[in-house]
Amino acid sequence: MGERDPAAAHDRPGPRDAEAGVLGPRREGTVQAGHGLAQGRVAVLSVEDLSISFGGLAALRGVSVEVAEREIFALIGPNGAGKSTVFNIITGLERPASGRVRFLGQDLLGLAPHAIARRGVARTFQNTEVFRRLSVLDNVLVGRHGHLRGGALRGALGTASVRREEAAARETARALLDRLGLAAVAGVPAESLPLGLQKRLELARALCAEPRLLLLDEPAGGLNPTETQALMQLIVGLREERGLTILVVEHDMELVMGISDRIAVLDDGRKIAEGKPREIATDPAVVEAYLGSAED
Repeated sequence: MGERDPAAAHDRPGPRDAEAGVLGPRREGTVQAGHGLAQGRVAVLSVEDLSISFGGLAALRGVSVEVAEREIFALIGPNGAGKSTVFNIITGLERPASGRVRFLGQDLLGLAPHAIARRGVARTFQNTEVFRRLSVLDNVLVGRHGHLRGGALRGALGTASVRREEAAARETARALLDRLGLAAVAGVPAESLPLGLQKRLELARALCAEPRLLLLDEPAGGLNPTETQALMQLIVGLREERGLTILVVEHDMELVMGISDRIAVLDDGRKIAEGKPREIATDPAVVEAYLGSAED
């Protein structure tokens, strides 16, 4: 794990901090933030000057961010600011008009989504996407598909190597279900789970691909405060346990301020601010963007 700033605990607004701003305070007891992308650290993810339009409307206008190894980096902003579009470009679902996306020094633009996933990038979605009729365990195994080398013919023949590979995949999936509190429902259809558990299932499926970079698109959407608190601790714990680099889009400012090392703010397709949580919480441009978007 990277070095931590011993003063980091004092670098976020606390519960009684008068300068906490409209985005809310940082809660005590959550992860302590380190510095941003320090000199000499290599970016795991580099997004450079992304621009894209849909139907003549600019969705992104020259957006750039860099995310360091094992960093939790948040993208925030009003609805329609371009946050999910950044995710879609990184994962190959959209192609920008201009810009670059590099992961571990390799250009991702032009690659198919499955090829990007095989390189170590996994994501969850704003609207939970589970295979509703498959069991919880089988949903997680879908995330392992890109790591299996058996192929259709070898799978049909049931060779010893295929059986070993499948057994290892199931062991990995069951371990993830246990870690995420889903072991008791491994055999039930995914459609029977409440939203909070479906979100955990989607996270387990993403983790089963053993990513280096994990993209979480509104992971707290629809969760109650207790579930959100548990999710915060889970995300931080997974980062530490698995050495993950995490990019998160989220509207829940308690979660964002509680777990993020750095934050970038988008508004109308432009990046208007970037910094540590305390800096973002009191930034005038950020305050104006949020106060002007109360309907979001």
